[in-house]
Order: sequence, then C-alpha cells, then structure tokens
Amino acid sequence: MSDIFAEIDEDLRAERASKLLKKYGGLLVVAAVAVVLGVGGWQLWRGYTARETARVAQVYLDALRAGAVPAERDAALAGFEQVAKEGPAGYRALAKLRAAALRFDAGDKEAALTLWNAVAADQGVDPLLRDFAVLQWCWHQIDSADGKMLAGRLAPLAAPGNAWRPLAEEAQALVDLREGRKDAARETLKRLSQDQQAPDGVRGRAGGLLARLGG
Repeated sequence: MSDIFAEIDEDLRAERASKLLKKYGGLLVVAAVAVVLGVGGWQLWRGYTARETARVAQVYLDALRAGAVPAERDAALAGFEQVAKEGPAGYRALAKLRAAALRFDAGDKEAALTLWNAVAADQGVDPLLRDFAVLQWCWHQIDSADGKMLAGRLAPLAAPGNAWRPLAEEAQALVDLREGRKDAARETLKRLSQDQQAPDGVRGRAGGLLARLGG
C-alpha cells in the first residue's frame, strides 16, 4: 500500500510541477535569458573598459614624452586635455596636474591655478592627489596670495599623519616669514630640521633657513 501512496504522491507533484511550468515557464525562460545576457554584457563591458584604459594610458604617456620637449609643449597639453576629458579619475587628475605644471612654466599662472583647484575639488580623485593639488596651488603663490588664505588651505595638509605634512609646514613657515611672524617660522623650521620623517631636502632647507634667521 505504501508504494501506491508514494506513486500517487509523485503523480500529484508532477501534476503541480506541470501546472506551474505552464503558468510561469515563460517567465523562467525570460529570467534565464536575462542572466545569460547580463553575464555576456558584463564581460563585454569589462573588455571595453580595459581597452579604453589602455588607450588613455598611451595618450598620457605620449603627452608625458612630449612635455619633456619645449617645442612639443602644445602637443603635450592637447594630450593631457584629452586624458582629462576621457580618462578615469586617476588619469584625469594626473593629466590636469601635469598640464598645470606646463601652464605655469609657460607663464600662464591663472590657467595653472585653475587646474590645481579643479583637481583639489574633484571628489572622485584620491585624497592624496587632491591634497597635492592644494599644496601646488599654495607653493606657486607663496609670495603673492593672501596670507590667511594660504594658511587656511595649508592647515589640513600640515596635520599629523598627512603625507604632505613636511612640505605643508615648510610652506607655512615661508608664509609666516612673509607676514613678519619670525618666531613662529623659527619654531616650524627648527621642528622640520630635526624631523626624521621629513625628506632630506626639507630638513636641509629648514636647517639652512634657520641658520640664516639666527636660529
């Protein structure tokens, strides 16, 4: 008897499965096709992204090489501009930073400052590069920009743990000197000259300037 009940149970399950398949079979097929298309689309997108990244990287490298030759500065700027428009966040920031340096060297200070500010304000860019852009903006107008503005922008970079702290403190010391705050400058320079975590160049410049100030 148990065999009969088992067969009946199997027949009922088969009948229910058949009804469900008739009712929802179309949806299951659509879902399966969607999964296949999704996987295929993802693979195609990954391939496209990889090709685009490689293309942008080549444009960036070509612009770097051109930028080393004064006569090819315009070609370099055009390449960096293309990368800044088409590249991912990292390449976009690097291209703008290189273009800013070229613009400044060519005497176009305002264009350079605009580019550094653009990188500093781009939330899609790595904070390390954003801070570097701020540092460049400050360093390239140590002698001209408002002292309070410079101090305000340098303060977060001079905080403990920031990768650019020694350079930011050095810049702040120069601002203090310009504003007549010699004691504050001496304190900063003394600290930098003894800071084993600061680059050798920063320590050397700090020590030399400190000696000139009688520190």
